Amino acid sequence: MSDESQGKRVVLKLSGEALMGETGYGIDHKILSRVVGEIAEAKNSTGVQIAVVLGGGNICRGVSLNAGGMDRVTADLMGMLATTINCLAISDAFRQINVPNRVLTAGEMKKAAETYYRDRALTYLEAGEILLLAGGTGSPFFTTDTAAALRAAEIGADRLFKATKVDGLYNTDPVHDPNARFLPKLGYDEVLGNRLDVMDATAVSLCRDNHIPIVVFNMTKPGNILRALKGASIGSVIGDGDD
Repeated sequence: MSDESQGKRVVLKLSGEALMGETGYGIDHKILSRVVGEIAEAKNSTGVQIAVVLGGGNICRGVSLNAGGMDRVTADLMGMLATTINCLAISDAFRQINVPNRVLTAGEMKKAAETYYRDRALTYLEAGEILLLAGGTGSPFFTTDTAAALRAAEIGADRLFKATKVDGLYNTDPVHDPNARFLPKLGYDEVLGNRLDVMDATAVSLCRDNHIPIVVFNMTKPGNILRALKGASIGSVIGDGDD
């Protein structure tokens, strides 16, 4: 990718786990400060419009609660609330460095944030504000990866950036397989057909149907969020043949 290829408007998907660093739970403020600083610098240096979709796994994972016996709908609703907590934390960090931003939630939470509507989101993006999108899709049984893909399609994003703890896509899990082979570029159907564990199938299918390339990169390395958002060749790209 060239330095201009990130496009005019992008969605950045951040996992909640990435915010907790080595703390094991909650939010590591050093990591929060670094993430916010890199997003702000990318915004200021490129002018790209940025929407951030947050996970909530550092506080509450609905899937894990469900596996422990909790009703799935209840567990997923708790997970959605956790994403809102993360968005509020990032919003506050942006405000402390005077970066305009808005928290929009998929479900109504009037005292915490505004409710997400597409036209509202577009208005804020065009005004130069960074969006922090909370609450997933607003419905249980859908991941925040799917929420990121859905929002990317709704707002006409040029790319979806998936921030992870590994350098990109591999043919096997690099954490457990030292011989895992790095895959710099794949088609949507290759990811779906090989069941590569990078995003759920619904998210990948949504991006395929709307021709939104997905960039998978390692956010634990300082500077990588900034590099990715500035369009550097980093991580792996999932897309059509010419992406």
